[in-house]
Amino acid sequence: MEQHNEDGSRIQFDNPRFFPDLLGHQDEHLRVIERALRVKIAAANNTLVITGDETQRLLAGRVATQLYGLLQNGYPIYPSDVDYAIRILSRDRSANLKDIFLDTVYISASRRTITPKSIAQKMYIDAIRRFDIVFGIGPAGTGKTYLAMAMAVAELMKHKVSRVVLTRPAVEAGEKLGFLPGDLAEKINPYLRPLYDALYDMVDYDRASKMIERGTIEVAPLAFMRGRTLNDSFVILDEAQNTTSEQMKMFLTRLGYGSKAVITGDVTQVDLPTGTRSGLKEAQRILRGIEGINFSFFSEKDVVRHRLVQDVIMAYERAHDEQERFEEERREQRRLRTQERFDHRHFGPGSRSEPERAARMDAHDPAPSGPDTGRTQSGASDGPDDSRAEPPVSREG
Repeated sequence: MEQHNEDGSRIQFDNPRFFPDLLGHQDEHLRVIERALRVKIAAANNTLVITGDETQRLLAGRVATQLYGLLQNGYPIYPSDVDYAIRILSRDRSANLKDIFLDTVYISASRRTITPKSIAQKMYIDAIRRFDIVFGIGPAGTGKTYLAMAMAVAELMKHKVSRVVLTRPAVEAGEKLGFLPGDLAEKINPYLRPLYDALYDMVDYDRASKMIERGTIEVAPLAFMRGRTLNDSFVILDEAQNTTSEQMKMFLTRLGYGSKAVITGDVTQVDLPTGTRSGLKEAQRILRGIEGINFSFFSEKDVVRHRLVQDVIMAYERAHDEQERFEEERREQRRLRTQERFDHRHFGPGSRSEPERAARMDAHDPAPSGPDTGRTQSGASDGPDDSRAEPPVSREG
């Protein structure tokens, strides 16, 4: 039961069993809501009293009510879930947390339920279910690869696919790994470690190792995909921003019957040599509008890592935008200086505007002022005082 007036909002919950879980350890969940929405919340006798700005306290009440509904459906609430709920409902007051948080993708080896944590993640999961090729594009920490991996393992466990193939391009992010000791597999292993980490987070180590040995799960660099046809497979290409145009085309044409492909990447973190086009950026332009291919986009608001990661991404994006504006201003200044030197060289000092340049050009090359009398005008100096001799007239007879 909810009551709202000018002084505050009062929300009473029916079942005392779930109320302590709503509050969290030492009211930690309430503190998260207070800090995020700048309200005050008091709890007593299965009741929350919220004071503060009217808009914010109504939002806080909606967050608390929907979190309580998740608890009633058996979903355990953690402080991070409270933070995600605030982000979701702040962006869309009509959103229903049950539609997002209760959409179970996979239950990991540690019995942890993997579900989407934002509206964008929910749309991404739905797109993977519906489309055979899905591009997940956005900044680091938005769950693109992790959710794709969870979907792949879930499909494998349900026997909807016969194998999972995980790949990424072997491109250094500023470090040189080519001189590491060991054979080829040991040299490329550092590039593929993030994929192994995500895999072992979902499947216990021994079981995952056996699947890798049997080839049920394959982790390989992108170069090893050439010449293959991947039937009845769930294929994930990670770090796709570091593929070239040729590599992206090669990967997409590996897909066989009964297969799905998920391509993930962050177009702001390209590690390719200068002048090399990113295959992911090009695919955005070329493949838009093709039926059966979906593009899902994430922003810094979808980051599900540490709270500071979102702030770090936003800070870098602001710096990038400022640098682009600065470079644009420098290009414009260079253009103006070049134009000024051209004008000075061809039209004299001080002639900068289009009318002035046109006037000076007319002065250098005036048009004839009188009607044409039938005599060929050979230049501006033709006239009575023309010192050039006329050609003799030839007469017969």
